[in-house]
Amino acid sequence: MMWIFLVTLSWLSTAQAINWCKDVLRECHLHNDWTRCYERRIPTCLQGRQHMPNFILQLVNSSQEAEVYPTDMHRVHIPSSALQRSRGDESQMEVVLVATVINSTYFTVSRPEAIKPSPNHKKATRRMVIHDQRDHMQGTVMGGLVLAVLAGSQPVGNLPQPIELTFTQTQQMENRTCVFWQELDNGTGIWSTYGCNTNDTGAEVTCSCNHLSFFAVLVNPILSVDETHSTNLSYITYIGSALSVVFTVMSLIIYICLQQRRPEKVIGVHMQLSGALLCLHLSFLLCCFWVWLFNEDDEGWVCLFLGLFLHWSLMATFCWTALEGFHLYLLLVQVFNIYIRRYLLKLSLVGWGLPTLIVVVCGSLGVYGKYDAKNQNSTVQMCWMRSEFTPSLVVRYITTVAFPCMVILYNACLLGLVVFKLWGIRGRSGDANRSSCWKKANTGKRLWKDFVTVLGLSCLLGLPWSLASITYISLPGIYVFTILNSLQGVFLFLWSVALTCKSQSDKDSSTTYPSSQKMTTLNN
Repeated sequence: MMWIFLVTLSWLSTAQAINWCKDVLRECHLHNDWTRCYERRIPTCLQGRQHMPNFILQLVNSSQEAEVYPTDMHRVHIPSSALQRSRGDESQMEVVLVATVINSTYFTVSRPEAIKPSPNHKKATRRMVIHDQRDHMQGTVMGGLVLAVLAGSQPVGNLPQPIELTFTQTQQMENRTCVFWQELDNGTGIWSTYGCNTNDTGAEVTCSCNHLSFFAVLVNPILSVDETHSTNLSYITYIGSALSVVFTVMSLIIYICLQQRRPEKVIGVHMQLSGALLCLHLSFLLCCFWVWLFNEDDEGWVCLFLGLFLHWSLMATFCWTALEGFHLYLLLVQVFNIYIRRYLLKLSLVGWGLPTLIVVVCGSLGVYGKYDAKNQNSTVQMCWMRSEFTPSLVVRYITTVAFPCMVILYNACLLGLVVFKLWGIRGRSGDANRSSCWKKANTGKRLWKDFVTVLGLSCLLGLPWSLASITYISLPGIYVFTILNSLQGVFLFLWSVALTCKSQSDKDSSTTYPSSQKMTTLNN
């Protein structure tokens, strides 16, 4: 009996020491560095008689390329160069290839501020580790599955021939990006695009990566901005807004002088837009610095007022931007004997009255207060709309997303009409003067003037706001959007300078926006 007991005990201890494949994920996930534990144990595990679904562990010839299908929705193609590099011994002809899918809930994404390079991280892992936060992404894992691909016993990276991984999805999705998992020492990690290229054909996504790892496809990825870039962008915004305040005041002075010397309705519209833009940049600086200077934890009445003032200024800016487009339409299309009684007064009722009505309604709902947004990209604190308040979310979406999109789309169509008109006028003028030598000599100059006119109108009509779409796909896009929109006051000043310098004797001056006022009679 004692002998039977000892044999049984020995058998149980041996069974517990066996590295079963079905237990590797569960046991390794108890450790902080669970992916490294998984990489170390899974190539030598035993499958036993129990078949594991969606799991491939096999020996492959390193001199030939390998292609496996862990599931019907995933395909892995590994070139022979990758298999040869994964060998521990050059004389070894066969290497272990592992390909399986893991539920994405096992991967805990770290916050950007918690990402710190570890001196021992690179030694402990078999994958390349690149701590470049420009490549870090946030998003939802497509299908909720992560594709793990491991081979051999040596790290595999910087491959001349990339590994191809194909993810098939029956449901059509947009903005899909290939990423791999980069684990940190605290048990969390980040998704990175380093070394991976994405080819999205709609029905499937093909990832071409130069290393082996845990791979996934993120849907609607959110670009992550580290603390350094966030600080740089904040300084650019503050400096640009301060410059806009100064140059917008100078623009108002120029417009007042022009209005006294040559009263025109177009100059009056420009003055209103300059005033709205001045209020916008000034209120933005006040809202940011009030929280920074006083570091108020509660929502005082000053912060409530500043949030209301900023929202009113933003709405007024977009309203007057839309009215600039409306006025441009009247100048270029409806050019014969237009008479609108008290024209500027009616525009002012819309440009200033509509924002006032909106903020009064929003103020009665209590949406204004301290905005404290801590997301994956940055941390923002300012006087704006309260963060965790349902009416604020609805108001922000309608007034800062939907309404600006409508204004930008409307003005973009009008700018296209301007380009079409200029093209037609230049064509007719060219046909009438085809034999004139001076016309041919001035063609380049006229094209340059037309380009500058269209560029100035783009800024005047608020089209740089449309660059907000590129802030979701690239870090340079965030910088471009921040620089252009924080310097709107500077661009408006340049336009006012152009107004003062334009020549009244230019034959085609009636085709440009600032001098087109003589084409119509818009009277008070």
